[in-house]
Order: sequence, then C-alpha cells, then structure tokens
Amino acid sequence: MTSDNRNDLGKIIRQQRVMRRLTRQELARASGVSQSYLSRIERGERFPSARILRRIANPLGFGEAQLATLAGYLSPQPSGVSEASSYGQLDPYVAAVVSQEPVEIQRTVIGILSILKSVAKKKGRQC
Repeated sequence: MTSDNRNDLGKIIRQQRVMRRLTRQELARASGVSQSYLSRIERGERFPSARILRRIANPLGFGEAQLATLAGYLSPQPSGVSEASSYGQLDPYVAAVVSQEPVEIQRTVIGILSILKSVAKKKGRQC
C-alpha cells in the first residue's frame, strides 16, 4: 500500500468523522479503537487492518464492505450495482478533495451538500 493510498483512506475517514460531527474521542469510544491510533490513521501514518476497519465502519456510517473497498481490501463492485447502498455517502473522490480543506470549509461544503440532497429528495417525491 503506497503512502498516497494511506493518506487518501485517512482523509476519507477524517472527512466522514467530521461530517458526522464526531470527535476522535467519540469515534474511539464508539469503535473501541484508541484515539491516538485513529489520529495516526487519519494522518496516513498507520494503515488499519481489516479488523480495525470493521470496528470503525459503522460509527462512520460506512458499510463494512464499502470501507474495506476504499482501503483496497476488496475489489470495487461494477458500476450500476446497488446505488442505494451508497446513498447518503459522499463519492470517495469528493470526500478526498473536501478532506484537504480546513475543517470550517469542510463543514460548509457538507452543509451545502446536505441542503442540496434535501431539495433533491423533495423534488423526487413531487414527481
């Protein structure tokens, strides 16, 4: 695993944590993974095992398979396979880009995306 992949996974995990408005301490409590280890994962200094990924997936709103795929433990599913499973999740590319921004900007972008998602849902119900 290259350091770029480690950094990308760490950034995605951090972005999801921020999006869910969880502190590292809250995520540590919910997952049973130490706060310092979570910090190292987010910074790309450590790459979590599949066991650790399973523990942090649920509190972050990921399915186990989804986070394992992002980590490279599983092959991505072909496009068109169950879009419902990723509904409510940011595209990994978008998550990676947003995660490079300061936390204030991340929260603003996530707020805007939440509003757009809400509007899209309401329009879908009206059709």
